Amino acid sequence: MHEIRVNRAPVLTLWGAVVAERLGHGRAAALTLGGAVAGLNAQSKGRRLGIVEPRAERPAARKKPAAARGARRRERLVPLLGRTVPAVDTPRGLRAVEKGRPTTPTGVERYLRGKFGEALPEVRAAMEALAAAYEPDALEAKAFALYERFRPAIPAGTRGWGAKGVLDLDLVRALAER
Repeated sequence: MHEIRVNRAPVLTLWGAVVAERLGHGRAAALTLGGAVAGLNAQSKGRRLGIVEPRAERPAARKKPAAARGARRRERLVPLLGRTVPAVDTPRGLRAVEKGRPTTPTGVERYLRGKFGEALPEVRAAMEALAAAYEPDALEAKAFALYERFRPAIPAGTRGWGAKGVLDLDLVRALAER
């Protein structure tokens, strides 16, 4: 049995990226989409636990008109793991948007290498095998439920915030074989 102690956020980031690739996005776009899904989930959970304050919306009167902000790329929403991720087309391809700016795949890849270390290729391969076990339409419908089956177990509530759990790669592989 191969187990890795890791926080849930990088697991969801990598799984989101792997699923996005299986759904037809290039690797760079997929990395940014996976990172965005994990960020959206963390925000939701943090608000639910009372750890993260909801963002205060600026009053409409204070917003600058579009012309004053300069030309902005048109955002679109990309469905992934039950979320809708804001994204834009850039000269380098589709990128998820965070705080109004396109994110970079290099930052997400660096984050994943830092969290998984030398195990990253093995974890990615196990997740890719699981994603490949499903046709894209079926994967899109089941991807988050699959994540819920293999994600690391952590304590409930605020005790689990940021806690590491065990990612069982044998379980991920077994799910791919079903």
